Amino acid sequence: MPATQERGVDLDAAPLNRHGYLFGQHIQHSWSPYLHQIIYEDLGLKWAQLRLDSADIGQFLELAQHPRFYGAAITMPNKVAILPHLDDMTEECRDVGACNTVFLRQGKDGQRLLCGTNTDVIGIRDSFYYSVATPASVFHNRPALVIGGGGAARSAIYALRKWMQVTTIYLVNRDAAEVQAMMSDCAARGYGADLLQVATTEEAQRLELPGAIVACVPDKEPQTAGEHQARHITDALLTRPGRRGAVLDMCYNPTPFTRLAALSEAQGWQVILGTEAMIWQGLEQDRYWTGKSVAELPVAKVRKAIDARVAQRLASKL
Repeated sequence: MPATQERGVDLDAAPLNRHGYLFGQHIQHSWSPYLHQIIYEDLGLKWAQLRLDSADIGQFLELAQHPRFYGAAITMPNKVAILPHLDDMTEECRDVGACNTVFLRQGKDGQRLLCGTNTDVIGIRDSFYYSVATPASVFHNRPALVIGGGGAARSAIYALRKWMQVTTIYLVNRDAAEVQAMMSDCAARGYGADLLQVATTEEAQRLELPGAIVACVPDKEPQTAGEHQARHITDALLTRPGRRGAVLDMCYNPTPFTRLAALSEAQGWQVILGTEAMIWQGLEQDRYWTGKSVAELPVAKVRKAIDARVAQRLASKL
């Protein structure tokens, strides 16, 4: 589709019946528009998700007034900044304190309401439940581990605590103060019970191994002392003898075949690629936007297309 550039957004929405946005920065390599286009074409919808590379909330709110606007995927750095501008939010959005999806609803007086939800938590939950054959024996009633300290880590804690029947959630991150802030925030929002910061490899050697691990950090070599320590702790847990579980590495760009995924697989853990979380959170977004259930969406076609793109990325690295 040809597009004219105006303040960082592909604005050629004229040929479309409906259009939405991917609103954030550094989004040129995002797979989101590709994923949603597969769905719209399968449903026979003349829709598209346009890239809005911006942190200008005012610009987004102005564009959202267009009569053919259907909603938006919200990414960094706008997931928290958008919250005060929403007319309503789902429980997940309110509890996590971050919005990754804007959708429209009609108010009592017929006015159009800008609503927010968080489908990242659904992506994490469904990645485990659709990938792990026996959740009860793999991660139910066992500890879990979250690596990272940002918004994705909060979403992981929420999903683990609300739906995945885990016990203690271990937290590993490069910055101890960031972990403490995250623990306080989760507690204030009602899902901060049984969180344990793991700060040394000695602690990691003593702990019961987790049944579910969610990594929410980039796939890059550590630079700081804190990053090196976080890696050592993570590696200590992954390489220790004991009962294995499942590992979801949220990183998928430029490739989901990360160092963490490779180490986990080599050590006997079940690896769930980050593209799984992307698929399930994206399907949940389209449930809000199209009004169709996930069962009515072309799940198999989406998976086939994403798997093909993953294979292409892998081949280019060989």
